[in-house]
Amino acid sequence: MQELLLEVKGVTKRYQEGSVDTQVLNNMDLQVFKGEQLAIVGTSGSGKSTLLHIMGTLDKPSSGSVTMLGEDLYALSSRRQSEIRNQDLGFIYQFHHLLPEFTALENVAMPALIHGVKRELAHQDAKALLERVGLGHRLDHTPSEMSGGERQRTAIARALINKPKLVLADEPTGNLDAASGEAVYELIQELATQLGTAFVVVTHDSKLASRMDRQLHMKDGNLCVLDIAHLASEAS
Repeated sequence: MQELLLEVKGVTKRYQEGSVDTQVLNNMDLQVFKGEQLAIVGTSGSGKSTLLHIMGTLDKPSSGSVTMLGEDLYALSSRRQSEIRNQDLGFIYQFHHLLPEFTALENVAMPALIHGVKRELAHQDAKALLERVGLGHRLDHTPSEMSGGERQRTAIARALINKPKLVLADEPTGNLDAASGEAVYELIQELATQLGTAFVVVTHDSKLASRMDRQLHMKDGNLCVLDIAHLASEAS
């Protein structure tokens, strides 16, 4: 039996601009299980990124709840939410968001240092992760000295440094060429399997989504199960 990791229950999100009220998420329910790879696909503006931000405590729902391992995330203090983001969640974005003045090793180690890990151990763990993602030769290189694919692999290593239970990835291959995107996706699958980390990946790439454990489609703020046969035909 799969063990529940995170649950979104009855989540609605509205944005108010003047007299205009826009509903982005509509009474949404979602369960994420430990170690699974879940793809959420949909067109731009369908609410995918908003859902990911709410799951990661980066944006508050208008109503509903998000529970992770028994804790109602939006009933917690800002400090406790920050601890969960640092310890239990990892984030990967379409753009790597690496700090340009720091090396790959320093960028990956930074979340561990913030978590209170001693510098020597943080750098040791960062080095091991960079070697795991095929960047052992790039430890002392800054982002400007790396290719797009290398920067994104560095961002994946950074997301995993504190051994999170769940990684939230927003279009992680969207800014890469086909070959680099394929390499990044294979890396995500490999690490998810080896480390037992759950991944929720928001993507418009049908080919990548079709190879994950589960696929959901978002349209007009609602989620539905995606027809895997249809998705596979789109990907071919």
